Amino acid sequence: MRALAILGPNARERDLVPFRASGVEIVAVEDLAQAAGKPPVGAVLVLGGDGTVQRHLAALVGLQIPLLVVPAGSANDFARALGLRTKVSALCAWQKFLSRGDNFRLIDVGVLEFAGEDARATKERTYFSCAAGAGVDAEVARRARSVPGWLRAHGGYFLAAIPTLLTFRAQRLTLSAGEHDGHFGRTLSERGILAVAANAPWYGHGMRIAPQAELDDGKLEVCFVRHVSKLRLLRLFPKVYRGTHLGLREVEYFRAERLRIESECPLDVHADGEPLGQTPVEVSVARKALRVIV
Repeated sequence: MRALAILGPNARERDLVPFRASGVEIVAVEDLAQAAGKPPVGAVLVLGGDGTVQRHLAALVGLQIPLLVVPAGSANDFARALGLRTKVSALCAWQKFLSRGDNFRLIDVGVLEFAGEDARATKERTYFSCAAGAGVDAEVARRARSVPGWLRAHGGYFLAAIPTLLTFRAQRLTLSAGEHDGHFGRTLSERGILAVAANAPWYGHGMRIAPQAELDDGKLEVCFVRHVSKLRLLRLFPKVYRGTHLGLREVEYFRAERLRIESECPLDVHADGEPLGQTPVEVSVARKALRVIV
């Protein structure tokens, strides 16, 4: 079998050694779409974190080749959602795939669509695996990207969050929720600090923002946090890591197949920790769009 490998910033060619087996050729590449020609490719390995997966999701969705995520990044929330918390568990899944070939599943991916300045312009589609958001979390992600990768993997996101929570100014956010047919039947418009649409339970290196999320239910879990005082926000922030924030009066949590996020002033939008654009943005689900080895 021929397999392709994407190496994230923290991965090296030597990290592929345990995954090489008799009769398996693993080739490290930079461009999946170009490399996935002849001979046929039986699997793709991504040795990296959520950002590395996100940057190659469009190609992975298009190729429909089974994907193995090897957690080797500063944030590995997608691998965590797949039950692959360590490189050892990823290697076990790989060995099972080589021997049996049936331990994969079809899961959903999130889709972002940014409208151009001209409302008639074609929207740009971008995929994500875990979550996309606008507000304070996008600013935290931006700050975290400025610190070394080893620090991001050891509390860097939490350290970036503290000054951001103290300085971020809430503004009116308008969330319109609907179904795949494009009809928006629910609208929420309030001052808030963030709006997140999640496909997986975790994001931001271990924050359980959407504890009820499932990877294959065709739904987004939407979490909106209203404006609160800085002191209360700092006290409540640890609850997000435990997933116990849903009952708070400041939190609105619901499901939708499609979500439009608008804001008074343009807000940065991130997906899986990667800055991708600004509001307004529409978020939806591509059902059963990705094959993953588990």
